[in-house]
Amino acid sequence: MKIPSFVANHKLATLICVLLIVGVPTGYALKARGGDVKYLTSPVTRGNITAVVQATGVINPLTTVPVGSFVSGTVQYVFADYNTQVKAGQVLALLDPSFYEAQYTTALGNLNNSIANERNLEASVASMRATITSDQANVAKLQADAAYATANGKRVQDLTTQGIDTKDQLDLAVSTTAQATAAVDSGQATVVQAKAQLDQAQAQVDSAKAQITAMRGALQQAETNLRYCVILSPIDGTVVARNVTVGQSVAASLQAPNVFTIAQDLTRMQVYSKTDESDTGAIKIGTEVTFQVDAFPNEVFRGRVSAIHLNAYTVQNVVTYDTVVDFENPDEKLLPGETAYVTIPTGHAESALRIPNAALSFTPDMPYSDLSKLYQQNNIRREAYTTHIGGWQVVWKLVGEDNDKKLQPIAVRVGITDYSNTQLLEGSLQENDALVTLQQGGNKNAANQNRNPLTPSNQRGGRR
Repeated sequence: MKIPSFVANHKLATLICVLLIVGVPTGYALKARGGDVKYLTSPVTRGNITAVVQATGVINPLTTVPVGSFVSGTVQYVFADYNTQVKAGQVLALLDPSFYEAQYTTALGNLNNSIANERNLEASVASMRATITSDQANVAKLQADAAYATANGKRVQDLTTQGIDTKDQLDLAVSTTAQATAAVDSGQATVVQAKAQLDQAQAQVDSAKAQITAMRGALQQAETNLRYCVILSPIDGTVVARNVTVGQSVAASLQAPNVFTIAQDLTRMQVYSKTDESDTGAIKIGTEVTFQVDAFPNEVFRGRVSAIHLNAYTVQNVVTYDTVVDFENPDEKLLPGETAYVTIPTGHAESALRIPNAALSFTPDMPYSDLSKLYQQNNIRREAYTTHIGGWQVVWKLVGEDNDKKLQPIAVRVGITDYSNTQLLEGSLQENDALVTLQQGGNKNAANQNRNPLTPSNQRGGRR
């Protein structure tokens, strides 16, 4: 049976479309699979390398003194503002002294009252001493009278025995002697009582003196509080912060509020730069550093490392230390609080062989089994492509004829780096040797098959 021409043409068109749909991608895939692999290279050069640590910090004055208020009160006057040059002892502000003046007046009155009371007690003591002296004199008189009465009684007794005096006269003499003796005992008791009263009055005098001492202390405290109403500058410097205004209440119940901040000398300043814990071991005291600030982006300022503070800061598991950089600021161009971008040299090598950092991070796109064979064939140390202990790394060269070049791994031991090049310490490389830095083309998936878990792409101690 003869097939109509339009049906034959339709089947032919369908077959052509199927061939195009299936064949074109297959052709592209074959082309890509069989495409040439190209390598970009960079030469080994000779020159100087300076390793640096880069950090961000804040500019601070060399000495900053916060000026607080020891007493509470209302700000009555303010005599200093931002950027005011002040001298030590200069008045910065004045708090309302009314309350503390009243305390001072009360303390002074209490002291005067205590002094008057002490004087009154001293006078009483003096009077008691005079009374005791009088009582003692009276006792002496009574003792004399008693002695006379005793002697007279003996004479009367003798005369009575002889029959000259009567019995009545003898009884009178005995009574007179007993009365005189009793008078002596009474006088002595009066003296003892007066002495006890004197001791009591003396104790009151001592208490009054102690009270005077306490009142003097209260007066000194009131005077000190009144003096603290005048806020003075403790040093010569520049006011960099003013935290109070006229009419503001200052409360110093728990701690002294900071009312002013004074920078002692803005011609000598410091940068507190945050450096990572891994970099602190390479930073040396006295190292000259450079830094820049946003206010003067085209200028480079210089300083010197003066200290590394031992106080560590941990933010999101990142440990940093304050590296202090001292610098001179004679024109006072740099201001406190500005952000500084610090570059700290940590090593320098003259006329060293330099390996491009891109060559150190290059690994060919091939299965790990092939890489392992190349490492074994070229006697590559294991730490060079695994742990990198001792600074060992692997770089790759192209060897062979122009049309049949092959990759060859070379183990090298490296030193300091300036983030572009790394110092070559040991390895069979010469100046101008071309090292592979990038691969173009090839099967990208091959490199991900059977990858060694200790290769730099997966291990923390890998290439950086």
